[in-house]
Amino acid sequence: MKIIHSLIVLLLVVILSCSGSSNYTSKQFSDVLESGFVTPPDSIQTSIYWYWISDNISREGVVKDLHAMKKAGINRAFIGNIGIAKLPYGEIKMFSDEWWEILHLALKTATTLGIEIGIFNSPGWSQSGGPWIKPEQSMRYLASSELSVQGPQKIEQSLNQPTESFQDVKVIAFPSVSNGNKMLSHQNATLQSTPVVAGLSRITDGDCASGITFPSSGEFQITFKTETPFTTRSLTVHTTQVPVHIQASLEAKQENGTFKTVSEFGINRSNPALNVGFEPYAPVAISFPKTSSSEFRLTFANVRPKAGLTEVQLSAIPRVERYSEKTLAKMHPTPLPYWDAYMWPEQPETEEPDLVLQKDQIIDISRHLSEEGVLTWNVPEGEWTILRMGMAPTLVTNGPASPEATGLEVDKMSKQWAAEHFDRFIGEILRRIPEEDRKSFKVVVQDSYETGGQNFTDGFLEEFEERYGYDPLPYLPVYKGFVINSQMESDRFLWDMRRMVADKVAYDYVGGLRNISHEHGLTTWLENYGHWGFPGEFLMYGGQSDEIGGEFWSQGELGDIENRAATSAGHIYGKNKISAESNTSGGPAYSRHPAMMKQRTDRFFAEGINNTLLHVYIMQPYEEKNPGVNAWFGNEFDRKNIWFSQLDLFTTYLKRSNFMLQQGLNVADVAYFIGEDTPKMTGVADPPLPIGYQFDYMNAEVILRDMEVKEGLLTLPHGTQYKMLVLPKQETMRPEVLEKIKKLVSQGATVLGPAPKRSPSLQNQPEADEKVRTMAVELWGEVDGTQVKQGRHGEGRIMNGLTMEEAFGIIHCIPDCKLPQDNSIHYGHRTMDGIDIYFISNQTNEVKDIYPEFRVTGRQPELWDAVTGSVRALPAFEQKKETTLVPIKLAPYESTFVVFRHRTSSSSLTAISNNYPEPTVLEKLEGPWKVLFDTARRGPKESVIFETLQNWTTSSNERIKYYSGEAIYTIQFTLPEKQEGETILIDMGSLTAMAKVSVNGAYAGGSWTPPYRVDITEHVKMGVNELSITVVNNWMNRIIGDLNLPEAQRKTWYIVNPYNAQSPLQPSGLFGPVTINKIKY
Repeated sequence: MKIIHSLIVLLLVVILSCSGSSNYTSKQFSDVLESGFVTPPDSIQTSIYWYWISDNISREGVVKDLHAMKKAGINRAFIGNIGIAKLPYGEIKMFSDEWWEILHLALKTATTLGIEIGIFNSPGWSQSGGPWIKPEQSMRYLASSELSVQGPQKIEQSLNQPTESFQDVKVIAFPSVSNGNKMLSHQNATLQSTPVVAGLSRITDGDCASGITFPSSGEFQITFKTETPFTTRSLTVHTTQVPVHIQASLEAKQENGTFKTVSEFGINRSNPALNVGFEPYAPVAISFPKTSSSEFRLTFANVRPKAGLTEVQLSAIPRVERYSEKTLAKMHPTPLPYWDAYMWPEQPETEEPDLVLQKDQIIDISRHLSEEGVLTWNVPEGEWTILRMGMAPTLVTNGPASPEATGLEVDKMSKQWAAEHFDRFIGEILRRIPEEDRKSFKVVVQDSYETGGQNFTDGFLEEFEERYGYDPLPYLPVYKGFVINSQMESDRFLWDMRRMVADKVAYDYVGGLRNISHEHGLTTWLENYGHWGFPGEFLMYGGQSDEIGGEFWSQGELGDIENRAATSAGHIYGKNKISAESNTSGGPAYSRHPAMMKQRTDRFFAEGINNTLLHVYIMQPYEEKNPGVNAWFGNEFDRKNIWFSQLDLFTTYLKRSNFMLQQGLNVADVAYFIGEDTPKMTGVADPPLPIGYQFDYMNAEVILRDMEVKEGLLTLPHGTQYKMLVLPKQETMRPEVLEKIKKLVSQGATVLGPAPKRSPSLQNQPEADEKVRTMAVELWGEVDGTQVKQGRHGEGRIMNGLTMEEAFGIIHCIPDCKLPQDNSIHYGHRTMDGIDIYFISNQTNEVKDIYPEFRVTGRQPELWDAVTGSVRALPAFEQKKETTLVPIKLAPYESTFVVFRHRTSSSSLTAISNNYPEPTVLEKLEGPWKVLFDTARRGPKESVIFETLQNWTTSSNERIKYYSGEAIYTIQFTLPEKQEGETILIDMGSLTAMAKVSVNGAYAGGSWTPPYRVDITEHVKMGVNELSITVVNNWMNRIIGDLNLPEAQRKTWYIVNPYNAQSPLQPSGLFGPVTINKIKY
């Protein structure tokens, strides 16, 4: 059953109250759509992050902020109590009586105004924590201390507790596989370095507290020489606790004297923050096939002084490669972990079983440990390794938050502790503020995940065994890099652990918070990805929240993967509203305005974002201080910013666009399966999708639970359909997933991708691998991707080794929207019964004449302009066999909706000029212009005459040159005649930043983006007309102007200032040319 949008519900009321024909019903439906576009209903929200920064809040600020939001068209605000260490703190501390009074006032005022309120799930923007979280309720990992003992003997010995806060889980023992002859050190080899450093033996003394530093920048090399050949299988490198990012290579000397590369690898410990790893300088372990030599050379490239090494362990004993990363002890160090960031190649197996631990050698001796940490145990004969293993807090805190509101992050794998956290923060709000005063409070907000990984929780061992059907206890040494049974088996155990972490983060944390929120009449909103240490799977993670959101900056790359994460999760989990934290930024304060934000706003509309959340409104608590409280991030969507008085022009555009993009269902031809590995923050489109098609990422959960085939299309319960499922180029897939895909193909689905060879999991082995191999043969048959690239299975088709263009050709899937191949035009497509809505966006700063072909036939194309709210038919189009070609002209960064709703046959017109007739200039308004500046903003005291339009910053009058505020331009023009069917436009040419137009004393409209035109048809008269244009700019020029004054004379006040007295000014004002035009469509 398809998503029932509120529009359809409204239409059904109309239908049920009358008995018209089907055509009549269709017309009613169409009329409601058009009416909602022109004047979006209140259900279409423009949301905003409302940051209460560093305790700078006030009662007056709360009330004035909310009233300003309402006037600007903002009807949803998410309160974030943010503490920024480098910003000065205010006097009203979080959780003080006055803070509670202000929060109460905010919710009560919002209730009166009809503004919906969301509150961040904890102080700070990430993620869920506070001073109420105890260590045993926090995010935890499996820590251990290690002891070697010789048997046989009875010991009574205190075992070291690896961390101060520690909860014992298990004490295990196993025969030691290491001794002095299994590892190279200064005792059995000669160590040399280039450049020479003193104390080189410290890197092989077994003490990570000692080491060396690199003597200089450039290359650093260590040589190990032995008298007889040494066989090595692993290398483990421990760095000093100084950030480092270097490339390394290990070479072995051959008999002929040359060196052969054994392994090349990276050492990236450049980010020691706890939210990218609870072990900031975790060891780097590398595994390779056994290599024998009497001389090994380890080379580090691009080293820097101050960084260095504490231990270098070249060992005969295999280690689990990258075990620190595989256990989430060390995670991707940057905000953008791409699809393969947590995927590792299969490791070589050793040919000597006695060099790895066997599962049946692992002994649980936990019962022999006293509460005081003393182990009393009869040690069997031989050397034994004892691990005291338990949970330790990762020490990650919520943030950024004020000191009084900062504490540990809650366990992300526990419904119990998630509910406890909810009760201590959100629950306290519900208890303290009367229900009638907080009716506006509707949403519990979870911003982007930035709190790192964890790999253990209460009841982990029991739940693991219940989930996977095998006991994890014998595999616990794998957490520390020990190989159990085999490299493959060890890696599979860690795969199962990471998958369980991801599943529990989704269901116990996100789902747990959703469930407890529902119990209190609240819903949840979540950004379904994480920039720092995200341990989950982004699709499943988002699927458990009521609403989801992405994020993008108004400049740069942030958002390029985040929004596809959100839209894909929304589309496959049936969520109609998909938000984005929109138009945040870093960089120069008070320098941007909505026209500069349109390109990226539209780009992500095309990807499926349809519920705009602006970033950011910082509470303005100090009335006498202007421009007020700000930060190093965010665009200033607050009432004290100059152009905020005209923000309704921008929010109206957003509402119209959101309204249209929330209709019906998203259209995408391809679902790219992301695989089953975790962590996962994004998918991969491989083979790449040609221009003219759309796609979503797909996960195993939705395939298994929801996907079926209808008329050859992969179909989800809410109606979303795909023509093709594309598999990633991986060798692994769990048998249950492959079994479902095989069933889908047999029922008529099309699948492109390689056959898997094995399961990634240790569950049900070796039967699981056998099932995968058997089903792969049955499904792919002779389709090997080289000699044979396609075949049939049941009613469906399996393909491999093809480009997307070749695959589309085979299934005859033409582009949904055929566009220029330079990717200059982006598009999105929504469909409902009898109506297709296309959104197209010019992503360049050039005028574009394009001839898109839409995969629609038999309907009249119409142009719906979300900037102006105008709707008009496009007379020129060409009906083709399967498409409709429509000539379209787009101004720089312009976007539009092309709607197909009314039946038609063909058109005799095909020229772009028929759709975009040239306007006739009636009058060019060159001047003189009377310009009135605001004296309260330090503008000229009297009106100024501009003989011609000019950039304010070129004026010799400093009251104009540095002016920040609104200026009213007035002039007269004469309209010789006014004919029926003609549209009269004012074209303002160019301006900064926004403008509103009045004609003959009546408001006609405004403009904030090229082309700067306003329809004034309804307000002009024949003869003389009075024209008034109110232009607003930014604060930037006034701030720079004040920096040229003595400090005592400066009237601007702010917290963050990136400018100096010589900073270039921003061109401001009305530039023109301004013309009065007529046009007949």
